[in-house]
Amino acid sequence: MDPTAKTTPYTSPDTPQPRRFSRRAKIIGGLLALLLLAGTGWLAWYLTRPAAEGAAGPGGRRGAPSTTVGVATAEAASIPVVIEALGTVTPQATVRVRPQVSGVMEKVLFKEGQMVKAGDLLATIDPRQFEMALMQASGQRLRDEAQLDSARVTLQRFRTLLEQDSIARQEVDTQAALVKQLEGTVTINKANEGTARLNLGYTRVVAPISGRVGLRTVDVGNVVSNSDANGIALITQVTPIDVVFAVPQDRVGELQQNVASGTPMKVTALDRTRTTVLDTGVFASLDNQVDTTTGTVKAKARFTNSKLSLFPSQFVNVRLEVRTIDNAVVVPVTAVRLGATGDYVYVLNPAERTVSLRPVKRGQATAEKIIIASGLKAGEQVITEGADRLSDGSRVALPGDAPAGGRAGQGRRPRPGASAPAGSASVPEAAIPAVPTIAPAPASATQTGTPPSPVAAPQPQGVERPTPAQRQRLLDQVKDDPVALERRKRFLENLDKGEPAALERWQRMKDNMGQRERPAQ
Repeated sequence: MDPTAKTTPYTSPDTPQPRRFSRRAKIIGGLLALLLLAGTGWLAWYLTRPAAEGAAGPGGRRGAPSTTVGVATAEAASIPVVIEALGTVTPQATVRVRPQVSGVMEKVLFKEGQMVKAGDLLATIDPRQFEMALMQASGQRLRDEAQLDSARVTLQRFRTLLEQDSIARQEVDTQAALVKQLEGTVTINKANEGTARLNLGYTRVVAPISGRVGLRTVDVGNVVSNSDANGIALITQVTPIDVVFAVPQDRVGELQQNVASGTPMKVTALDRTRTTVLDTGVFASLDNQVDTTTGTVKAKARFTNSKLSLFPSQFVNVRLEVRTIDNAVVVPVTAVRLGATGDYVYVLNPAERTVSLRPVKRGQATAEKIIIASGLKAGEQVITEGADRLSDGSRVALPGDAPAGGRAGQGRRPRPGASAPAGSASVPEAAIPAVPTIAPAPASATQTGTPPSPVAAPQPQGVERPTPAQRQRLLDQVKDDPVALERRKRFLENLDKGEPAALERWQRMKDNMGQRERPAQ
């Protein structure tokens, strides 16, 4: 037997053979699969079509629901150009009062936190030892002055004798030198007396500047000296007071021009929340160099601080008014939006209740207003709220407008068998009036002149409630409008309660949807 020969496995006649499909069967199967996919896609489109049409409403298509927006009018106003920064309150002078002589504290005449003026007596040191030193210096001066007078008289007598050639010139010169020596001694004595008198005056500690006294660090009976680190008191000048803040280096040139021209620049100091004005002052000066770490220059503003609302080392918010732009077109900050091509606003067309996209160029801005340098005129109305759902040509509704359902001819239930006009769109739920519909009175009541009663309105019979899918579809149609979504939820709640008005509205909505979908069938 040849080992290279191929062997065929044995197959029993009863073994089932695999089924083979022809080319035609494969083609037919593929077509059936494509048809199944197309049908599934059409079904998905059909189920989601009402929500998509409702979402396309803000685009401005005819028949789509309007978007409720907020508007504001562009105004011509004067806008100040300001620089805002964080500043530190800095006193013009801070002095720590230290005693100039050593001694026992005899009196403390100030209270903590007291406002004092320059020259006011703050404390006294025991002066007795300094009085004794002054008396000693005065006695030495008097003694030396008497010796000087005697030497001068002797010198004068020697000079007379010298003229008579009765005395040697050497004695005259010696007496003259003695007089000069005594004059020097008297001068030293006068200086010692002045020092003693000055030390006696230092026993009265007075305020060197006007300001507020801090907490005291000594009491009566303490021994004080000029080497004490804490001293007797700390006086800080609070009126006037300065605020130091930093301005960007790009604004230094403009500030220097105003300073050179003598234009005063108003500075306002605000509290931490920027709601309370602490004080108003004027711009004082700029530093002479730029801080390279921050790219700013230190500036100083001066405040009178008459109400003492600014406290030394306090952090405040500074608002510097550099200049004022007059007759500028201003709008709220929320009206200006940024797009791919730049800044733009939506301008309201009051007659058509539509909006137009208008490119603008922005200028200076404040916390609430922004200047429109070009692209907008004073008096035009711009959209400030709800602009996220708008595009050029979108139809809008203002908060004061009447609901669309209140217009004549809208929201009526079509007669049975009547067809909708060609090209008419379905009436949205927001256009249906929310007031209860009064049913017509019986003929007998009409003939007798009895007015119909709203309570007698019959409840519609046989009205099918919306399915869960329809309820979700109704909510999805207005999910982007919070007001309409809340109104739709209340409508469904009234529908669940079986209120006649809600059932009537649901029947009209079903009829309108049936008229819209009938041509597609």
